[in-house]
Amino acid sequence: MSIIYLDNNATTKVDPEVLEAMLPYLRDYYGNPSSMHTFGGQVGKAVKTARQQLATLIGAEESEIVYTSCGTEGDNAAIRAALLAHPERRHIITTQVEHPAVLNVCKQLETQGYTVTYLSVNHQGQLDLAELEASLTGNTALVTIMYANNETGTVFPIEQIGLRVKEFGAIFHVDAVQAVGKIPLNMKTSTIDMLTLSGHKIHAPKGIGALYIRRGVRFRPLLIGGHQERGRRAGTENVPAIIALGKAAELELLHLEEATTRERKLRDRLEQTLLAKISDCEVNGDPTQRLPNTTNIGFKYIEGEAILLSLNKYGICASSGSACTSGSLEPSHVLRAMGLPYTTLHGSIRFSLCRYTTEAEIDQVIEVMPSIIERLRAMSPFKNDDAGWLQEQEQALIHR
Repeated sequence: MSIIYLDNNATTKVDPEVLEAMLPYLRDYYGNPSSMHTFGGQVGKAVKTARQQLATLIGAEESEIVYTSCGTEGDNAAIRAALLAHPERRHIITTQVEHPAVLNVCKQLETQGYTVTYLSVNHQGQLDLAELEASLTGNTALVTIMYANNETGTVFPIEQIGLRVKEFGAIFHVDAVQAVGKIPLNMKTSTIDMLTLSGHKIHAPKGIGALYIRRGVRFRPLLIGGHQERGRRAGTENVPAIIALGKAAELELLHLEEATTRERKLRDRLEQTLLAKISDCEVNGDPTQRLPNTTNIGFKYIEGEAILLSLNKYGICASSGSACTSGSLEPSHVLRAMGLPYTTLHGSIRFSLCRYTTEAEIDQVIEVMPSIIERLRAMSPFKNDDAGWLQEQEQALIHR
């Protein structure tokens, strides 16, 4: 059975050209890029080229790129560096819908005496800029807000946010793990101070990421040791993965316009056809300010886990907007923050495409989804007329 992979916001396949680019640095060119000899020096030059490739993708300078192991490390490093840059300030602003790599750091910092404001979102997952403005004070050290939400694809007005942040002298960090390669970025004209990205979201391997640090922004490293990365991130460089990330960045820039246009058309076709064929379902997220490859659809009265298991029988890979596990029906914190009804929270499925997604694959999903939903609803304990039961469940959810 062939695999139909529509879970690209979770991870992507390694591009064959990316794999070919990195293999020599696993097999032949294994020298340490910091070594003085020629064998290591040629590796150092390759790392420099890869850094230039990545910088070009996001419109940055080569010197503003610091390699990390992943998006989580990048988020942690940026947040902690921003607070060290303003030790006298004890206030952080973020949102209720951030990735755990940001949310859990902020929750930990609350135990260390920091005050954190978690901005709310509306039914479409968008921020209220008036709430942001009301939250900013002279005590705000950091504003950390994602560029695009990983579950719904909703894109935030980052540059408008950045302008407001600058008025208060706070550092502006953006988790752009889902945005890089899907939205044109230009750090030269941006208000962003630090930006996190991850290789495995753009067809590079897992275990490599990067942090953009605007020239002039004070930065203290999370990892301390050697002189690598201009003293901003110690540890011997993961050369094969760095080469891979550079090549992936080059390919993303090359295919950006064509791929995003094509992905949007396929996404819209999938979305619109399912909405037309299946009753009681709706799109979660902003209908226009959204990543071109992402749709999150809520199918009422059934559980997302059951949908995923049914899709899996056809070799279709997607993900659930609900964190359903055995013995727990705890839904996604993102969808909860959006105020979606209980009947929709648990039946939300995210389909995320990439440049390898084909029309035939979308056709297959369209073909099997209506029967899957019909069968699951026939077995579902969730009933339209069971208002009392639903109200009870919603109240239990609110008080968790």
